[in-house]
Amino acid sequence: MLVRTSPVIPGFGITLGFTVLYLSLLVLIPLGAMFVHAAQLTWLDFWAIITAPRVLAALKLSFGTALAAALINAFIGALLAWVLVRYEFAGRKVIEAMIDLPFALPTAVAGIALTALYAPNGLVGRLAADIGLKIAYTPLGITLALTFVTLPFVVRTLQPVLADIPREIEEAAACLGAKPLQVVRYVLLRALLPAWLTGFSLAFARGVGEYGSVIFIAGNMPMKTEILPLLIMVKLDQYDYRGATAIGVLMLIISFALLLVINLLQRKISKG
Repeated sequence: MLVRTSPVIPGFGITLGFTVLYLSLLVLIPLGAMFVHAAQLTWLDFWAIITAPRVLAALKLSFGTALAAALINAFIGALLAWVLVRYEFAGRKVIEAMIDLPFALPTAVAGIALTALYAPNGLVGRLAADIGLKIAYTPLGITLALTFVTLPFVVRTLQPVLADIPREIEEAAACLGAKPLQVVRYVLLRALLPAWLTGFSLAFARGVGEYGSVIFIAGNMPMKTEILPLLIMVKLDQYDYRGATAIGVLMLIISFALLLVINLLQRKISKG
């Protein structure tokens, strides 16, 4: 006689309904309201707002620095994940906690600390100024802040994947005559690439929308170091809700398109 047991988690209908309701309240409805508000603009008005020189400069700066920070963390994050997974050493737990620090630390506090350190009168900024390098209040400072904030996304995405790769696979490849670079390219990289793309896309998406850690170190000079989230806040402070909404829709469309391309590439690599 078969005994029917009740599942611990409710059935598909209940869980799907809860998922749709949750996503609707937190994601779909707010984003939909933004598109509805933007629909009040004519196409010419919308185009005039998003192609204004100040908006284009902020767009280039926001996406350029976010991309640079994500690429930097794609390399550094992979290296840190490798060290944390493959080696046991004193102070390992301390490094683990330091990597998670950007998650726990308020972004405004991180921005103030980075500005104090890398400003021309700061400890590192003064040394950099001696060799003719300015960090704070430049795109370089923005990239530095975004690198700090987005580092955990790459490390925490790669760590479990690295931990699941048996060392015997690497040893077998070495025994078959593969050189270290060949082991990395044909064994490790193929297994890590989907997770690496996920960490990269998460870091990039977070960097595009980052605000608190950037406004202090950026200097916020229009056409030079003004990021798109700050420009939206400026529009709101001026009660220019139409302009703020148009810029927000522009950011959403570009970010969604880039993430969609990355996800499709990740799926293709996983199937291949």
